[in-house]
Amino acid sequence: MPSPLSADRPAARPPGGGPVDALISQTRRLKGEVDAVRRDTPADAGDPGERWRRALYDLAMHQLDDLDEHLAQLRDDPPAAPDASAEQLPAPPAPARASLLSRVGSAEWDLLTDEVSWSGELYRILGRDPAAPPLTLDELPSLVHDEDRPRLTEMVTGCLIDGRPIDGEFRVTHAADDIRTVHMMGEPVLGADGSTVSMWAVLRDVSELRRCRRAVSETRDSLHRHRHAAARTEHRLAVELQEAVLPAWHGSLRLPRRGPRALDVAAAHLPPSAQASVGGDWYDALELSDDATLLGAGELTGHGVGAASGVAMLLGAVRGMALAGTAPGALLDCLDRLLDTTAQPALAGAVCLRYRHDTRTAVWARAGHPAPLLYRGDAGRALDGPQGALLGAAPGSAHGQAEETLEVGDLLLLHTDGLVPGHTGTAAVHRLLALAPRFAGGRSAQDCVREVVREFGEGERTEHACVLVARVAS
Repeated sequence: MPSPLSADRPAARPPGGGPVDALISQTRRLKGEVDAVRRDTPADAGDPGERWRRALYDLAMHQLDDLDEHLAQLRDDPPAAPDASAEQLPAPPAPARASLLSRVGSAEWDLLTDEVSWSGELYRILGRDPAAPPLTLDELPSLVHDEDRPRLTEMVTGCLIDGRPIDGEFRVTHAADDIRTVHMMGEPVLGADGSTVSMWAVLRDVSELRRCRRAVSETRDSLHRHRHAAARTEHRLAVELQEAVLPAWHGSLRLPRRGPRALDVAAAHLPPSAQASVGGDWYDALELSDDATLLGAGELTGHGVGAASGVAMLLGAVRGMALAGTAPGALLDCLDRLLDTTAQPALAGAVCLRYRHDTRTAVWARAGHPAPLLYRGDAGRALDGPQGALLGAAPGSAHGQAEETLEVGDLLLLHTDGLVPGHTGTAAVHRLLALAPRFAGGRSAQDCVREVVREFGEGERTEHACVLVARVAS
Protein backbone atom coordinates (compact mmCIF):
# COMPACT_ATOMS: atom_id res chain seq x y z
CA MET A 1 0.00 0.00 0.00
CA PRO A 2 1.47 3.40 -0.89
CA SER A 3 2.08 5.83 1.95
CA PRO A 4 -0.33 8.77 2.19
CA LEU A 5 2.56 11.01 3.25
CA SER A 6 2.68 12.29 -0.30
CA ALA A 7 -0.60 14.05 0.42
CA ASP A 8 1.38 16.54 2.49
CA ARG A 9 4.06 17.18 -0.19
CA PRO A 10 3.98 19.44 -3.25
CA ALA A 11 1.99 18.19 -6.18
CA ALA A 12 0.97 19.57 -9.51
CA ARG A 13 -1.90 22.03 -9.15
CA PRO A 14 -4.97 21.26 -11.26
CA PRO A 15 -5.91 23.82 -13.88
CA GLY A 16 -7.96 26.80 -12.65
CA GLY A 17 -11.70 26.57 -12.66
CA GLY A 18 -11.62 22.81 -12.03
CA PRO A 19 -14.08 20.67 -10.09
CA VAL A 20 -12.51 21.57 -6.72
CA ASP A 21 -13.04 25.28 -7.38
CA ALA A 22 -16.66 24.53 -8.23
CA LEU A 23 -17.08 22.65 -4.93
CA ILE A 24 -15.51 25.57 -3.05
CA SER A 25 -17.98 27.98 -4.69
CA GLN A 26 -20.92 25.76 -3.78
CA THR A 27 -19.70 25.42 -0.19
CA ARG A 28 -19.32 29.17 0.24
CA ARG A 29 -22.73 29.83 -1.26
CA LEU A 30 -24.27 27.31 1.16
CA LYS A 31 -22.38 28.93 4.06
CA GLY A 32 -23.94 32.26 3.19
CA GLU A 33 -27.44 30.78 3.10
CA VAL A 34 -27.03 28.93 6.42
CA ASP A 35 -25.53 32.04 8.04
CA ALA A 36 -28.51 34.10 6.88
CA VAL A 37 -30.91 31.66 8.52
CA ARG A 38 -28.77 31.57 11.66
CA ARG A 39 -28.83 35.37 11.99
CA ASP A 40 -32.63 35.30 11.85
CA THR A 41 -32.77 32.80 14.74
CA PRO A 42 -33.60 34.55 18.05
CA ALA A 43 -30.72 34.43 20.51
CA ASP A 44 -32.89 33.76 23.54
CA ALA A 45 -30.62 32.30 26.21
CA GLY A 46 -33.59 31.51 28.43
CA ASP A 47 -35.32 29.23 25.93
CA PRO A 48 -33.81 25.69 25.82
CA GLY A 49 -35.28 25.09 22.38
CA GLU A 50 -33.68 28.23 20.95
CA ARG A 51 -30.32 27.37 22.56
CA TRP A 52 -30.43 23.90 20.98
CA ARG A 53 -31.30 25.28 17.53
CA ARG A 54 -28.57 27.93 17.82
CA ALA A 55 -26.00 25.27 18.74
CA LEU A 56 -26.96 23.19 15.70
CA TYR A 57 -26.65 26.22 13.40
CA ASP A 58 -23.20 26.97 14.88
CA LEU A 59 -22.12 23.35 14.39
CA ALA A 60 -23.31 23.40 10.76
CA MET A 61 -21.42 26.67 10.13
CA HIS A 62 -18.23 25.26 11.69
CA GLN A 63 -18.44 22.14 9.57
CA LEU A 64 -18.95 24.20 6.41
CA ASP A 65 -15.95 26.34 7.38
CA ASP A 66 -13.81 23.23 7.68
CA LEU A 67 -15.13 21.80 4.42
CA ASP A 68 -14.11 25.07 2.74
CA GLU A 69 -10.65 24.85 4.33
CA HIS A 70 -10.05 21.24 3.32
CA LEU A 71 -11.20 21.84 -0.24
CA ALA A 72 -8.72 24.71 -0.37
CA GLN A 73 -6.00 22.29 0.76
CA LEU A 74 -6.91 20.00 -2.13
CA ARG A 75 -6.55 22.92 -4.52
CA ASP A 76 -3.43 24.58 -3.11
CA ASP A 77 0.12 23.35 -2.59
CA PRO A 78 0.54 21.82 0.88
CA PRO A 79 3.49 23.00 3.02
CA ALA A 80 6.69 20.98 2.98
CA ALA A 81 7.90 19.05 6.00
CA PRO A 82 10.24 21.03 8.28
CA ASP A 83 14.01 20.60 8.01
CA ALA A 84 15.23 19.36 11.37
CA SER A 85 18.77 20.63 10.62
CA ALA A 86 17.65 24.18 9.98
CA GLU A 87 17.87 26.94 12.54
CA GLN A 88 15.13 27.38 15.12
CA LEU A 89 11.96 28.23 13.23
CA PRO A 90 8.82 29.75 14.72
CA ALA A 91 5.90 27.42 15.10
CA PRO A 92 3.12 27.81 12.54
CA PRO A 93 0.31 29.99 13.82
CA ALA A 94 -2.47 28.08 15.55
CA PRO A 95 -5.79 28.01 13.70
CA ALA A 96 -8.69 30.11 14.86
CA ARG A 97 -10.60 28.58 17.75
CA ALA A 98 -13.72 28.62 15.61
CA SER A 99 -12.26 25.91 13.38
CA LEU A 100 -13.64 22.43 13.97
CA LEU A 101 -10.93 20.53 12.11
CA SER A 102 -7.36 21.71 11.77
CA ARG A 103 -5.27 21.06 8.72
CA VAL A 104 -4.55 17.35 8.47
CA GLY A 105 -1.13 16.03 9.42
CA SER A 106 0.46 12.71 8.51
CA ALA A 107 3.31 10.47 9.62
CA GLU A 108 5.13 7.31 8.61
CA TRP A 109 7.25 5.00 10.75
CA ASP A 110 9.64 2.67 8.89
CA LEU A 111 10.27 -0.40 11.05
CA LEU A 112 13.20 -1.61 8.93
CA THR A 113 15.29 1.58 8.93
CA ASP A 114 13.81 3.26 12.07
CA GLU A 115 13.22 6.33 9.89
CA VAL A 116 10.33 8.54 11.00
CA SER A 117 8.67 11.15 8.79
CA TRP A 118 6.21 13.77 10.04
CA SER A 119 4.42 16.39 7.97
CA GLY A 120 4.77 20.01 9.00
CA GLU A 121 1.18 20.25 10.16
CA LEU A 122 1.55 17.26 12.49
CA TYR A 123 4.01 19.22 14.65
CA ARG A 124 1.40 21.88 15.32
CA ILE A 125 -1.35 19.32 15.94
CA LEU A 126 0.73 17.52 18.58
CA GLY A 127 2.17 20.74 20.06
CA ARG A 128 5.78 19.91 19.09
CA ASP A 129 8.62 22.27 18.18
CA PRO A 130 9.06 22.06 14.37
CA ALA A 131 12.83 22.00 14.88
CA ALA A 132 12.64 18.90 17.07
CA PRO A 133 13.03 15.44 15.56
CA PRO A 134 9.83 13.43 15.02
CA LEU A 135 8.97 10.90 17.71
CA THR A 136 9.21 7.16 17.29
CA LEU A 137 6.25 4.93 18.07
CA ASP A 138 7.81 4.17 21.45
CA GLU A 139 8.15 7.89 22.23
CA LEU A 140 4.74 8.97 20.91
CA PRO A 141 2.81 8.04 24.13
CA SER A 142 4.85 10.62 26.05
CA LEU A 143 2.72 13.34 24.44
CA VAL A 144 -0.55 11.67 25.31
CA HIS A 145 -2.75 12.26 28.34
CA ASP A 146 -2.09 9.65 31.05
CA GLU A 147 -5.60 8.18 30.85
CA ASP A 148 -5.35 7.71 27.06
CA ARG A 149 -1.91 6.09 26.81
CA PRO A 150 -3.21 2.51 27.16
CA ARG A 151 -5.68 3.18 24.35
CA LEU A 152 -2.97 4.50 22.00
CA THR A 153 -0.64 1.60 22.87
CA GLU A 154 -3.41 -0.90 22.15
CA MET A 155 -4.19 0.71 18.76
CA VAL A 156 -0.54 0.78 17.66
CA THR A 157 0.14 -2.76 18.87
CA GLY A 158 -2.95 -4.07 17.09
CA CYS A 159 -1.84 -2.38 13.88
CA LEU A 160 1.77 -3.61 13.97
CA ILE A 161 1.17 -7.17 15.17
CA ASP A 162 -2.36 -8.06 14.02
CA GLY A 163 -2.57 -5.79 10.99
CA ARG A 164 -5.68 -4.00 12.28
CA PRO A 165 -6.37 -0.47 10.98
CA ILE A 166 -6.11 2.35 13.51
CA ASP A 167 -9.18 4.50 14.07
CA GLY A 168 -9.41 6.21 17.44
CA GLU A 169 -8.90 9.32 19.49
CA PHE A 170 -6.64 10.44 22.30
CA ARG A 171 -5.84 13.67 24.14
CA VAL A 172 -2.57 15.59 24.04
CA THR A 173 -1.51 18.48 26.27
CA HIS A 174 -0.14 21.65 24.64
CA ALA A 175 1.47 24.59 26.34
CA ALA A 176 -0.46 26.30 29.17
CA ASP A 177 -2.22 22.97 29.89
CA ASP A 178 -4.31 23.29 26.74
CA ILE A 179 -5.71 19.78 26.22
CA ARG A 180 -6.56 18.93 22.61
CA THR A 181 -8.37 15.89 21.18
CA VAL A 182 -6.64 14.19 18.23
CA HIS A 183 -8.23 11.67 15.87
CA MET A 184 -5.81 9.13 14.37
CA MET A 185 -6.33 6.82 11.40
CA GLY A 186 -3.63 4.51 10.09
CA GLU A 187 -2.75 1.18 8.51
CA PRO A 188 0.26 -1.14 8.36
CA VAL A 189 2.37 -1.41 5.19
CA LEU A 190 3.19 -5.08 4.53
CA GLY A 191 6.33 -6.48 2.96
CA ALA A 192 6.59 -9.27 0.41
CA ASP A 193 6.57 -11.89 3.17
CA GLY A 194 3.44 -10.44 4.70
CA SER A 195 5.15 -8.91 7.72
CA THR A 196 4.71 -5.28 8.74
CA VAL A 197 7.52 -3.08 7.41
CA SER A 198 6.09 0.34 8.24
CA MET A 199 3.01 2.10 9.52
CA TRP A 200 1.43 5.31 8.29
CA ALA A 201 -1.16 7.48 9.98
CA VAL A 202 -3.23 10.59 9.35
CA LEU A 203 -4.00 12.76 12.38
CA ARG A 204 -6.26 15.76 12.87
CA ASP A 205 -7.24 18.00 15.75
CA VAL A 206 -10.95 17.45 16.47
CA SER A 207 -11.14 19.42 19.75
CA GLU A 208 -13.54 22.08 18.49
CA LEU A 209 -15.68 19.49 16.73
CA ARG A 210 -16.07 17.57 19.99
CA ARG A 211 -16.78 20.80 21.88
CA CYS A 212 -19.51 21.81 19.42
CA ARG A 213 -21.03 18.34 19.51
CA ARG A 214 -21.03 18.44 23.31
CA ALA A 215 -22.77 21.82 23.14
CA VAL A 216 -25.42 20.36 20.84
CA SER A 217 -25.84 17.32 23.11
CA GLU A 218 -26.03 19.44 26.27
CA THR A 219 -28.57 21.85 24.81
CA ARG A 220 -30.60 18.92 23.46
CA ASP A 221 -30.59 17.29 26.90
CA SER A 222 -31.55 20.61 28.48
CA LEU A 223 -34.41 20.93 26.00
CA HIS A 224 -35.62 17.41 26.81
CA ARG A 225 -35.49 18.13 30.54
CA HIS A 226 -37.37 21.36 30.00
CA ARG A 227 -40.04 19.61 27.95
CA HIS A 228 -40.38 16.79 30.47
CA ALA A 229 -40.71 19.31 33.30
CA ALA A 230 -43.31 21.25 31.32
CA ALA A 231 -45.21 18.04 30.58
CA ARG A 232 -45.20 17.07 34.27
CA THR A 233 -46.38 20.54 35.23
CA GLU A 234 -49.15 20.45 32.63
CA HIS A 235 -50.25 16.99 33.77
CA ARG A 236 -50.35 18.12 37.40
CA LEU A 237 -52.38 21.21 36.48
CA ALA A 238 -54.78 19.12 34.40
CA VAL A 239 -55.29 16.63 37.26
CA GLU A 240 -55.88 19.44 39.77
CA LEU A 241 -58.32 21.15 37.40
CA GLN A 242 -60.18 17.88 36.80
CA GLU A 243 -60.43 17.22 40.53
CA ALA A 244 -61.70 20.75 41.09
CA VAL A 245 -64.34 20.49 38.35
CA LEU A 246 -65.81 17.03 39.00
CA PRO A 247 -68.19 16.69 41.96
CA ALA A 248 -66.25 16.54 45.22
CA TRP A 249 -68.51 14.08 47.03
CA HIS A 250 -67.37 10.55 47.76
CA GLY A 251 -69.47 7.49 48.48
CA SER A 252 -73.24 7.63 48.17
CA LEU A 253 -75.04 10.98 47.96
CA ARG A 254 -78.72 11.52 48.79
CA LEU A 255 -80.50 13.99 46.47
CA PRO A 256 -82.37 15.99 47.51
CA ARG A 257 -80.85 16.12 50.96
CA ARG A 258 -84.32 16.74 52.48
CA GLY A 259 -87.70 15.40 51.46
CA PRO A 260 -89.65 12.15 51.46
CA ARG A 261 -88.47 11.03 48.02
CA ALA A 262 -84.81 10.84 47.04
CA LEU A 263 -82.17 9.35 44.78
CA ASP A 264 -79.16 7.47 46.10
CA VAL A 265 -76.29 8.58 43.80
CA ALA A 266 -72.66 7.40 43.45
CA ALA A 267 -70.04 7.84 40.73
CA ALA A 268 -66.43 7.05 39.84
CA HIS A 269 -63.73 8.05 37.40
CA LEU A 270 -61.73 5.12 35.99
CA PRO A 271 -58.26 6.16 34.74
CA PRO A 272 -56.05 4.17 32.34
CA SER A 273 -53.73 1.52 33.81
CA ALA A 274 -50.62 3.46 32.74
CA GLN A 275 -50.16 7.15 33.37
CA ALA A 276 -51.70 9.13 30.55
CA SER A 277 -52.85 12.65 29.84
CA VAL A 278 -56.04 13.73 31.56
CA GLY A 279 -59.04 13.14 29.29
CA GLY A 280 -62.27 15.05 28.84
CA ASP A 281 -64.61 12.59 30.61
CA TRP A 282 -67.04 13.99 33.18
CA TYR A 283 -70.10 13.22 35.29
CA ASP A 284 -72.41 15.37 37.38
CA ALA A 285 -75.29 15.21 39.84
CA LEU A 286 -76.93 18.43 40.98
CA GLU A 287 -79.90 19.17 43.22
CA LEU A 288 -82.28 21.64 41.51
CA SER A 289 -84.74 24.05 43.07
CA ASP A 290 -87.99 22.59 41.65
CA ASP A 291 -87.90 19.21 43.45
CA ALA A 292 -85.72 17.78 40.67
CA THR A 293 -82.20 16.43 40.23
CA LEU A 294 -79.87 16.75 37.25
CA LEU A 295 -77.81 13.71 36.25
CA GLY A 296 -75.29 13.87 33.45
CA ALA A 297 -72.21 12.33 31.88
CA GLY A 298 -70.13 13.05 28.80
CA GLU A 299 -66.76 13.37 27.18
CA LEU A 300 -64.96 16.12 25.34
CA THR A 301 -62.31 15.45 22.70
CA GLY A 302 -58.72 16.23 23.62
CA HIS A 303 -56.36 15.65 26.51
CA GLY A 304 -54.46 17.62 29.10
CA VAL A 305 -55.15 21.10 30.39
CA GLY A 306 -57.12 21.99 27.25
CA ALA A 307 -59.58 19.13 27.77
CA ALA A 308 -59.86 19.79 31.51
CA SER A 309 -60.58 23.49 30.97
CA GLY A 310 -63.10 22.59 28.26
CA VAL A 311 -64.89 20.29 30.70
CA ALA A 312 -64.93 23.11 33.25
CA MET A 313 -66.62 25.35 30.69
CA LEU A 314 -69.18 22.70 29.71
CA LEU A 315 -70.05 21.75 33.28
CA GLY A 316 -70.46 25.40 34.24
CA ALA A 317 -72.87 25.88 31.34
CA VAL A 318 -74.76 22.65 32.13
CA ARG A 319 -75.27 23.58 35.77
CA GLY A 320 -76.26 27.15 35.00
CA MET A 321 -78.87 26.17 32.42
CA ALA A 322 -80.20 23.32 34.57
CA LEU A 323 -80.67 25.67 37.53
CA ALA A 324 -82.51 28.03 35.20
CA GLY A 325 -84.98 25.26 34.36
CA THR A 326 -83.77 24.44 30.83
CA ALA A 327 -85.03 21.04 29.63
CA PRO A 328 -82.41 18.41 28.65
CA GLY A 329 -83.00 18.66 24.88
CA ALA A 330 -82.80 22.46 24.83
CA LEU A 331 -79.79 22.32 27.15
CA LEU A 332 -77.87 20.18 24.66
CA ASP A 333 -78.88 22.53 21.84
CA CYS A 334 -77.30 25.41 23.79
CA LEU A 335 -74.13 23.40 24.47
CA ASP A 336 -73.92 22.69 20.74
CA ARG A 337 -73.95 26.42 19.96
CA LEU A 338 -71.46 27.09 22.77
CA LEU A 339 -68.91 24.65 21.33
CA ASP A 340 -69.37 26.24 17.91
CA THR A 341 -68.17 29.59 19.32
CA THR A 342 -65.02 28.34 21.08
CA ALA A 343 -61.59 29.29 19.72
CA GLN A 344 -60.42 25.66 19.65
CA PRO A 345 -62.72 23.36 17.65
CA ALA A 346 -63.93 20.43 19.74
CA LEU A 347 -66.51 17.67 19.73
CA ALA A 348 -68.38 16.35 22.74
CA GLY A 349 -70.79 13.58 23.58
CA ALA A 350 -73.22 13.99 26.47
CA VAL A 351 -76.34 12.65 28.12
CA CYS A 352 -78.44 14.83 30.43
CA LEU A 353 -81.32 13.59 32.58
CA ARG A 354 -83.74 15.62 34.70
CA TYR A 355 -85.47 13.54 37.35
CA ARG A 356 -88.62 14.82 39.10
CA HIS A 357 -89.02 13.31 42.56
CA ASP A 358 -92.74 14.01 42.94
CA THR A 359 -93.70 12.04 39.81
CA ARG A 360 -90.64 9.77 39.61
CA THR A 361 -90.26 10.67 35.94
CA ALA A 362 -86.98 11.12 34.09
CA VAL A 363 -86.76 13.38 31.02
CA TRP A 364 -83.52 12.86 29.16
CA ALA A 365 -81.66 13.67 25.95
CA ARG A 366 -78.34 12.66 24.46
CA ALA A 367 -75.86 13.91 21.88
CA GLY A 368 -73.73 11.20 20.25
CA HIS A 369 -73.57 9.36 23.55
CA PRO A 370 -74.70 6.01 25.03
CA ALA A 371 -78.27 6.05 26.38
CA PRO A 372 -78.89 5.61 30.13
CA LEU A 373 -79.30 2.01 31.26
CA LEU A 374 -82.29 1.09 33.45
CA TYR A 375 -82.06 -1.89 35.84
CA ARG A 376 -85.24 -3.28 37.41
CA GLY A 377 -85.00 -6.46 39.44
CA ASP A 378 -82.58 -8.91 37.82
CA ALA A 379 -82.86 -7.42 34.33
CA GLY A 380 -81.71 -4.28 32.53
CA ARG A 381 -82.22 -2.44 29.27
CA ALA A 382 -81.11 0.70 27.47
CA LEU A 383 -83.69 3.49 27.45
CA ASP A 384 -85.27 4.26 24.09
CA GLY A 385 -84.87 7.81 22.84
CA PRO A 386 -83.53 10.03 20.04
CA GLN A 387 -79.84 9.66 19.26
CA GLY A 388 -78.88 13.31 18.70
CA ALA A 389 -75.76 14.52 16.90
CA LEU A 390 -72.41 15.02 18.60
CA LEU A 391 -72.05 18.48 20.11
CA GLY A 392 -69.99 20.62 17.77
CA ALA A 393 -70.48 18.31 14.77
CA ALA A 394 -73.63 19.84 13.30
CA PRO A 395 -74.24 23.29 14.83
CA GLY A 396 -77.90 24.23 14.90
CA SER A 397 -79.23 20.67 14.95
CA ALA A 398 -82.00 19.90 17.46
CA HIS A 399 -81.72 17.26 20.16
CA GLY A 400 -84.94 15.43 20.94
CA GLN A 401 -85.77 14.11 24.38
CA ALA A 402 -87.66 11.19 25.90
CA GLU A 403 -89.44 10.46 29.18
CA GLU A 404 -89.36 7.40 31.43
CA THR A 405 -91.37 6.67 34.58
CA LEU A 406 -89.39 4.91 37.31
CA GLU A 407 -90.27 2.83 40.36
CA VAL A 408 -88.77 2.58 43.82
CA GLY A 409 -85.70 0.32 43.60
CA ASP A 410 -85.00 1.11 39.93
CA LEU A 411 -81.43 1.91 39.10
CA LEU A 412 -80.09 4.22 36.35
CA LEU A 413 -76.53 3.92 35.04
CA LEU A 414 -74.90 6.69 32.96
CA HIS A 415 -71.44 6.11 31.53
CA THR A 416 -68.93 7.37 28.99
CA ASP A 417 -67.41 5.47 26.08
CA GLY A 418 -64.41 3.40 27.06
CA LEU A 419 -65.86 2.15 30.33
CA VAL A 420 -65.71 -1.48 29.10
CA PRO A 421 -62.13 -2.14 27.86
CA GLY A 422 -62.02 -3.55 24.35
CA HIS A 423 -65.75 -3.08 23.76
CA THR A 424 -67.85 -0.21 22.41
CA GLY A 425 -71.43 0.34 21.36
CA THR A 426 -73.82 -2.60 21.68
CA ALA A 427 -71.10 -4.99 22.91
CA ALA A 428 -70.25 -2.66 25.82
CA VAL A 429 -73.96 -2.25 26.69
CA HIS A 430 -74.43 -6.03 26.83
CA ARG A 431 -71.47 -6.36 29.21
CA LEU A 432 -72.94 -3.68 31.48
CA LEU A 433 -76.47 -5.15 31.40
CA ALA A 434 -75.00 -8.50 32.46
CA LEU A 435 -74.26 -6.90 35.84
CA ALA A 436 -78.00 -6.70 36.66
CA PRO A 437 -78.04 -9.68 39.09
CA ARG A 438 -75.09 -8.27 40.99
CA PHE A 439 -76.71 -4.83 41.15
CA ALA A 440 -79.89 -6.40 42.53
CA GLY A 441 -77.92 -7.67 45.49
CA GLY A 442 -76.38 -4.27 46.23
CA ARG A 443 -77.66 -2.24 49.14
CA SER A 444 -76.64 1.18 47.77
CA ALA A 445 -75.58 3.00 44.64
CA GLN A 446 -72.01 2.91 45.95
CA ASP A 447 -72.15 -0.90 46.08
CA CYS A 448 -73.15 -0.93 42.40
CA VAL A 449 -70.32 1.44 41.45
CA ARG A 450 -67.89 -0.86 43.25
CA GLU A 451 -69.17 -3.77 41.14
CA VAL A 452 -68.50 -1.77 37.97
CA VAL A 453 -65.00 -0.84 39.11
CA ARG A 454 -64.27 -4.43 40.16
CA GLU A 455 -65.41 -5.72 36.76
CA PHE A 456 -63.89 -3.10 34.43
CA GLY A 457 -61.42 -1.03 36.41
CA GLU A 458 -58.96 -3.51 37.91
CA GLY A 459 -57.51 -4.93 34.67
CA GLU A 460 -55.62 -3.28 31.84
CA ARG A 461 -57.24 -0.04 30.73
CA THR A 462 -56.19 2.30 27.93
CA GLU A 463 -58.86 5.00 28.24
CA HIS A 464 -60.41 7.31 30.81
CA ALA A 465 -64.06 6.66 31.65
CA CYS A 466 -66.76 7.75 34.07
CA VAL A 467 -69.76 5.92 35.53
CA LEU A 468 -72.68 7.33 37.55
CA VAL A 469 -75.33 5.21 39.28
CA ALA A 470 -78.60 6.56 40.69
CA ARG A 471 -81.05 4.33 42.61
CA VAL A 472 -84.61 5.42 43.31
CA ALA A 473 -84.45 5.13 47.11
CA SER A 474 -87.96 6.37 47.93
